[in-house]
Parts: sequence; C-alpha cells; structure tokens
Amino acid sequence: MDHCILLIGHGSRQTEGNDEIRRFAELWQQRHPDWQIETCFIEFDEALLDAGLERAAARARRVTAVPLILNAAGHVKLEIPAHIDAARARNPQTEFRCARHIGASEPVLQILERRLRETMLSLDAPDPRTTGVILLGRGSSDRVANSEVARMARLLYEGNEHDLVDVAFTGVTHPRLEKVVQRHWQLGMTQQIVLPFYLFTGRLIERINAQIQRLRGQYPQMAFALGDYIGFEPEIFEVVDERVQQAWDGSSMLECDGCPHRAAAAEHGHHHHHH
Repeated sequence: MDHCILLIGHGSRQTEGNDEIRRFAELWQQRHPDWQIETCFIEFDEALLDAGLERAAARARRVTAVPLILNAAGHVKLEIPAHIDAARARNPQTEFRCARHIGASEPVLQILERRLRETMLSLDAPDPRTTGVILLGRGSSDRVANSEVARMARLLYEGNEHDLVDVAFTGVTHPRLEKVVQRHWQLGMTQQIVLPFYLFTGRLIERINAQIQRLRGQYPQMAFALGDYIGFEPEIFEVVDERVQQAWDGSSMLECDGCPHRAAAAEHGHHHHHH
C-alpha cells in the first residue's frame, strides 16, 4: 500500500495521555492491518509533527494527515496546514492531504449522550429535573471552536430531560466550571454532572478531578458525578475512517479552506501553543 496515514495528536505533558493516543493508533491498525499508520504530536512529545510527516513521506508516495482533535482552533486551522505545506516543499515527490478533525459531530454526540446516561446511573437519585449537566471543554481563543462545545451542549439539552445543560471551560475563555456550578446551585439543582469534552486523558483531566473534589467541599449538599472522557469508543474509530476517505474523495472541506484570513494569520506567525 503506497499510502501512509499520519495520526496527529495534540500532545500532553502527562505521558499517559500520549500513550493513550499511541494505543488508539495500535487499535486502529488492528482494524486495518493493510494500512501504514504513523503517529505524531503537535507538542509535548519527542515525536513532533515535522518528524512525523517525514517518516510518513519516507514510507509512501501519498500521505494523509488526520488530526485526532475535537475542536478546530489554531492548531487545526493554521499550524497543521503550515507544517504540511513545508513538508510538501521538502518532499515534492509525495502527495500530502489533510483530513478534517474529529469535530462536534453526531457520533461524538452519541458518545456524550451515553456518558450522560452512565453518569446519571451513578447518582443515588437520578432525577434529571434536579440534576444540572455541564459540558466541560478545554477552552480556546478561537470563538468558533468554543461555539462547537456550546452546540454540543445544546444538542444534549434537546435530546434529554434535564432542565439545565450548560457549557464551561477549563481555561482561556469563560465561563469556568466553578461559576456554572454556582449558577446551577442558585437555580435549585441538588445534583451536578460534569462531562469532560476531551478525547483522551492528560494533565487537564487530573485538574478536573481536583476541581470536582474542591467543589464537593464548597457545596456539601450537592451531589457531584464526573463522567469519563470520550476515549476509545467505536464511533471515534468510525469517524477517523470516514475522515481518511473524505480526504481522498474530496467530499468535505477543511476548516477555513478558501478563507483569506488563514494566509494573513500564517504570514504574521499566529500559531497557538500551550507553553
């Protein structure tokens, strides 16, 4: 197979987070034993994007880069395309294409709804009328990326019987988790479910666990339940399969394809890092 697929993870300061993405790649390889699959990270790992693109180009004349990322912010819109353009210049004999990111898609919504049902069952009194739900995203300086999280929260509200389904973020933007919990308490919620809008584990997942412990101390009369992150669900494997196919049949555009602001931002070096 003269085609290599490069799975791109965000990268985490926590080794377990990057190891989970490598494990995801191993499981994906088992689903497609005839595929050539490489893995790299945007940051916080030795196997970074440029090196990953070079390894993939050394293995095949066609390379598909697949961002294993939920939200399209600076990494997806600017940084990954810029690195792919540089790889094309270094490897003119190789055809590079970039697939869409995972996105706030229907399969992801199905996972979130399943997480909500599972987490509700962990409560002593699983009553949606007294249980607030907070979809907790990473947070970005990109308002469209933040709106994807808000859209998923709205879809969760539409498909369930909870009176309150809100969105919060762990950093960069607002509202933060503590503020939304305070609002839910003031509106009469006696139970609180927090659903992390994260693909894999990492330092921020640890931080969320610590936040929940602090909130239990601040609101001793409120029951808290923390859902699991998205992880190795069948829907995610199906989405990345679809993204690879779309990259080669041209059935979907990337975020900001054809937008003049991408070129302007790249010219001024507007990239997004977590240093």
